[in-house]
Amino acid sequence: MQRRTFFTHTGSLALSSAVLTPSLSLAQANTPRDGTDFKVLNRPAPVETPAGKIELIEFFWYSCPHCNAFEPVLSDWVRKLPKDVVFKRVPVAFRDDFVPQQRLFYALEALNLIDTLHARAFAAIHVEKQNLSQGNAIIDWVAKQGIDRERFVEQFNSFAVTTKATRARQLQTAYEVEGVPALGVAGRYYTDGSLAKSMGRVLQVVDYLTNQIRRAA
Repeated sequence: MQRRTFFTHTGSLALSSAVLTPSLSLAQANTPRDGTDFKVLNRPAPVETPAGKIELIEFFWYSCPHCNAFEPVLSDWVRKLPKDVVFKRVPVAFRDDFVPQQRLFYALEALNLIDTLHARAFAAIHVEKQNLSQGNAIIDWVAKQGIDRERFVEQFNSFAVTTKATRARQLQTAYEVEGVPALGVAGRYYTDGSLAKSMGRVLQVVDYLTNQIRRAA
């Protein structure tokens, strides 16, 4: 299967009203099914959460318009997750030219700037139409946000960020990610807008899967 060529699923952009309308619950929808709404991984992906916790991963790319559209809905949903769910973002690299944006995310994470600049990075690319595909442009943009240039460059080029970017690509492969945005659950399950038909439905599917994991514990 060719998975290194990037594409976004057409279903990803359609944010279901189920996410925005609390009255629509999973009980009103069809029960998610393996192979239709999600898939069970052939081999479990590695997880880094302790026993009793459920690891949830969003795979994304800053330049993906569907990821940009999904981000505010996802962020609101994440704030309401149960305490036993550990949410992580993983930037993908389907090609080598995705790597600078991987480094952007992990450098921001190292400097505790995700809450401050993660959404701004999406806005810079998709609203302000800035080209943040290259390292120099990324560094200039971060400096314009009032962040010390030298501190950011140190993290951007650090071994720790390189290691995390490598790890991200390994997780992307382990979860068999075919497009973004996509979500991985507990090293066992994968779903995206193409499978679930909308990103709103994806969040319902993830809620279902995490409940199934709790019941089996």
